[in-house]
Amino acid sequence: MERRNFFKKGMTLLTQLGVLSTFAKKAKAETNGYDPSKHYYGMGIQVNKCIGCGKCMEACKEENGVPKEPFYFRTWVERYIIKKDAEVIVQSIDPRIDRIGNSVPENEMMRSFFVPKLCNHCDHPPCVQVCPVGATFKTDDGVILVDSDRCIGCRYCIQACPYGARYLNPVTSTADKCTFCYHRITKGMLPACVEVCPTQARIFGDIKSTASPLTRFKRMFKLHVLKPSLNTDPKVQYADLDGEVR
Repeated sequence: MERRNFFKKGMTLLTQLGVLSTFAKKAKAETNGYDPSKHYYGMGIQVNKCIGCGKCMEACKEENGVPKEPFYFRTWVERYIIKKDAEVIVQSIDPRIDRIGNSVPENEMMRSFFVPKLCNHCDHPPCVQVCPVGATFKTDDGVILVDSDRCIGCRYCIQACPYGARYLNPVTSTADKCTFCYHRITKGMLPACVEVCPTQARIFGDIKSTASPLTRFKRMFKLHVLKPSLNTDPKVQYADLDGEVR
């Protein structure tokens, strides 16, 4: 019983520390006139518009200082090839290579398309639940962030993420991931990946705003999320998503 009470008190303290971390970041944002409680962010992706150019990946790495070698990412694009025999081949796009290779003869292909992926900023994020020190937390405006000062690099959140959206930063030895370019959106700017997309396949916006591009996007299309059976309630939603995408 003593051991159980010890762990219970310890987890309560860590939870409080995590909350304090959230409050500290909120206060920092509000000093610039930004109030997180008035916003709630999400992203829409129109799969049929993605051309697999990789500009979103390059912009993300440049904007957020993502390590270039070996090849780490906060967002990435997968190419799905559906063969006539129903076999599904998934290839990760590498923007360092100008030409997208075709590993399947065209006469064997039924269809091919690109799917951008990133942290889904879930309403019920498993990564937050498993973090033992409260380093991973959800902000009032719905963004999942990592406090690198508190993160101990245990990798629990990396293992818990069902979307493969996290990695251990080799420079800081802490968990890293997409933040919706939080430093930009709190200033009224778009995430870097959205800003550079040449086909406007990515739509970012404030779910609370009726005038938001994302709100209009949600009215126009029937939307889907990745791995819906997990009940994580992702805030990244897809239009024209093929049933083969996982």
